[in-house]
Amino acid sequence: MIVDCAIYRDGRRTDGPEDFSDALGEARRAGGFVWIGLHEPTEEEFELVSQEFGLHPLAVEDALKAHQRPKLEVYDDSIFAVLKPVVYEPDSDAVSTGELMIFLGDAFVVVVRHGEGSPLKAVRRRLEHEPALLGKGPTAVLYAIADATVDHYLEVAVELQTDLEELEAEVFSPGGGGSRHTASRIYTFKRQVLEFRRATGPLAPPLARLAGTGAYGGRVPFVNDRARPFFRDVNDHLTRVNESVEGLDRLVSDILSAHLAQTSVRQNDDMRKISAWAAMAAVPTMLAGIYGMNFDHMPELHWLWGYPAVIALMALLEVLLFRQFKRRGWL
Repeated sequence: MIVDCAIYRDGRRTDGPEDFSDALGEARRAGGFVWIGLHEPTEEEFELVSQEFGLHPLAVEDALKAHQRPKLEVYDDSIFAVLKPVVYEPDSDAVSTGELMIFLGDAFVVVVRHGEGSPLKAVRRRLEHEPALLGKGPTAVLYAIADATVDHYLEVAVELQTDLEELEAEVFSPGGGGSRHTASRIYTFKRQVLEFRRATGPLAPPLARLAGTGAYGGRVPFVNDRARPFFRDVNDHLTRVNESVEGLDRLVSDILSAHLAQTSVRQNDDMRKISAWAAMAAVPTMLAGIYGMNFDHMPELHWLWGYPAVIALMALLEVLLFRQFKRRGWL
């Protein structure tokens, strides 16, 4: 469905014709641009938009099917960018991702949104209150969307860091690391970090290309070269996010290893205790087994104090074994 459609001249929103082709022609004549927002359009709904704006069929297919990695592709009449906004759900401590497909031309911006958590409404309001920035054309829209998306990455990274600290405290608490659900929580958290990483990691090359830095530098069609410093700023923020994600991934792996080591040590302690009690139980069992064989010629078998002596011997050996195991920390 079409969420919003507007023509912007000199950074200000104006009413225009409902027909996309007429709106594009009017925007070009006035030196402005058309900004269209769509949410999970059907193939029929998007066909009209793609025909009027001359969008490349491969990019159109990607926009309809979604499930794309962040990327930047250049075509003859437009560029196609994919961003993945991330949503942190505090109730379930879960991370979910959406998708933004951005078609950018000489006088138009078409944004296709899949999923929830998109910053588009806030971005459009912000730009409409900053006509000087919006007057820079479609490049300003691409910059504002990328900036809002990456800034929200920073917020999600902080939330995940807080969750990791709580998980770390649970694992290294005196009795918390032994919970049967701890390993499951660690593994679930690692999956959240992986989901976050899939959104932030692949976005680095496209932003570096827009910023004109590194091996990906070079002029990008339909993007104003004077916007490169702004994209460099967004790229710097993304670098911070990716470093934070790398740190989270390493820490959660270390926490999982520490939890498994704690579990192994705890199991060894349990086995030592079981072995100590088994050894203590073996002594009276052995003596009772020997004197239970009922042979006629056995030492002390007919002695009056034989039974009390054997019981005393059992008790003495049990005390000696208990003290020995206690001294070694097995009990």
